[in-house]
Amino acid sequence: VRRRGTFRRALVFLSLVSMLHCALADGKTLVLLDNLNIRDTHSIFFRSLADRGFDLTFKTADDPSLSLIKYGQFLYDHLIIFSPSVEDFGGNINLETITSFIDGGGNVLVAASSDIGDPLRELGSECGIEFDEEKTAVIDHHNYDVSDPGEHTLIVADPENLLKAPTIVGKPTNKPVLFKGVGMVADPENPLVLDILTGSSTSYSFFPDRPITQYPHAVGKNTLLIAGLQARNNARVVFSGSLDFFSDAFFNSGVQKATPGSQRHERTGNMELAEALARWVFKEAGVLRVGAVAHHRVGEADPPAAYTITDLVEYSVVIEMLLEGRWVPFDGDDIQLEFVRIDPFVRTYLKKNGGKYSVQFKLPDVYGVFQFKVDYNRLGYTHLYSSTQVSVRPLQHTQYERFIASAYPYYASVFSMMAGLFLFSIVFLHMKEKEKTD
Repeated sequence: VRRRGTFRRALVFLSLVSMLHCALADGKTLVLLDNLNIRDTHSIFFRSLADRGFDLTFKTADDPSLSLIKYGQFLYDHLIIFSPSVEDFGGNINLETITSFIDGGGNVLVAASSDIGDPLRELGSECGIEFDEEKTAVIDHHNYDVSDPGEHTLIVADPENLLKAPTIVGKPTNKPVLFKGVGMVADPENPLVLDILTGSSTSYSFFPDRPITQYPHAVGKNTLLIAGLQARNNARVVFSGSLDFFSDAFFNSGVQKATPGSQRHERTGNMELAEALARWVFKEAGVLRVGAVAHHRVGEADPPAAYTITDLVEYSVVIEMLLEGRWVPFDGDDIQLEFVRIDPFVRTYLKKNGGKYSVQFKLPDVYGVFQFKVDYNRLGYTHLYSSTQVSVRPLQHTQYERFIASAYPYYASVFSMMAGLFLFSIVFLHMKEKEKTD
């Protein structure tokens, strides 16, 4: 009996451990590298992912055994491509496979460099990002580090150039970011691309060892150092033009602009920014979901089979956000509710009421099939959508007022006509015509 009890306790403990691991782990992640030495030179970044529960699988980008999809199922939840110079992926991974992975909801983190190959350039084009040519780099003659060898390609990016979205870039700091790599520009016709980190107004992208004979690929604030994309299916992609941005050397390096009088920082802001980007792209941050949805007439508890026009209705919805592996109530003050038939008849803000958002409003004097619709799309958060269909009918004949004050003139006209007809009938029936005489 004691052995059985001990065995049961062990099973319960193991099940709790497995549940905790599932709660902390954010899925299997495939890491593609140019060479396995990158695993050591970028160990801090990979260690931070492993400490947060990621199951990392390291392989070289040209490994012939690579596979993302098997029997129609994705083998990984996330993909990290730290292989800028790859010319052909190994196994069954190619551009079509990666785009299908994104279309299926997978998340991708890509780091490039000046040695960028065609596969990453084509992947960027598919996501609305245009990389500059191979061997080019971002150059800034006014914002480069004191340790720059002379080409002015070791850029010091000010934190003011970061996207104003703490969900994506983390809490604001005054630490500048070191960057050395290729420049990008965003497709102006793609509204889903996010300019996460841009160059300064004096930056441009060109060949460092050549004189400028043509207009550069990117100039000024249009030069993207880090870009992101959240697809319509909430899949996320981040492109960094610098592989060194994630390296241990850049994480631990001091930084100071070469201009006289510039402040020196003992540590760059690369680590904080890299961890914030990883949390966002791998959906540890900025993930929303809809919980319980309820609607009913004010004063009642259950929804009716059909509402009646001009009813006073209460609508409530629970919205949660993923925070450190737990779903917690979301705190927002700009969530709107629409009551839609074809176009919205009512649009109003939802107010937070305890752990849910609710509002009371009067239904329009129009009947038909309507929807309670919440369509919340904010920078840095997943697209939140909830739709509940209801019917609104006109008043029944027993629900109309018996006497309407505005109709009293019509009532008077009816009774006056009846009285006139009655008098006319009396006169007509009792009137005798005189007989004609010769």
